Amino acid sequence: MPARPTPAAAESAAVRLDKWLWVARFFKTRSLAVEAIDKGRVQVNDAPAKPGRDLRPGDRVRLRNGPDERTVVVQALSLQRGSATVAQTLYAETADSVLERERRQALRRMGTEPALAQSDGRPTKRDRRQLADWNRWSASVDDLPAPDEPAR
Repeated sequence: MPARPTPAAAESAAVRLDKWLWVARFFKTRSLAVEAIDKGRVQVNDAPAKPGRDLRPGDRVRLRNGPDERTVVVQALSLQRGSATVAQTLYAETADSVLERERRQALRRMGTEPALAQSDGRPTKRDRRQLADWNRWSASVDDLPAPDEPAR
């Protein structure tokens, strides 16, 4: 039975893409990473990727997670998920990616809040009664006499 590779040996070998995305803390679970890869939200070296694709240092990974899109260059490989500070040493985000992400964040902050467009919430019982009274007493076009017809 072959021995399990140690983290030091993992640095020279290749690591599966889904596992690296999980170890680098882009996704909370490996299954979420696999799902994003299957949906085409992850590209490696500008080509669609599969979860089992081997990553090596220097590969360029473009991933979309929610509204954010990042382009990172793989700096190191690891087989074990560690702290966030350790995970940040595994990759370097490109300068263009950082600028674009900050621009999108600023646009989201300046956008309107959908909840502010609603002045009132659901109608209260009193509001519903007033609407029912208005509907009961309003005249419709069908109730009006025609111009050539005598009034009733």
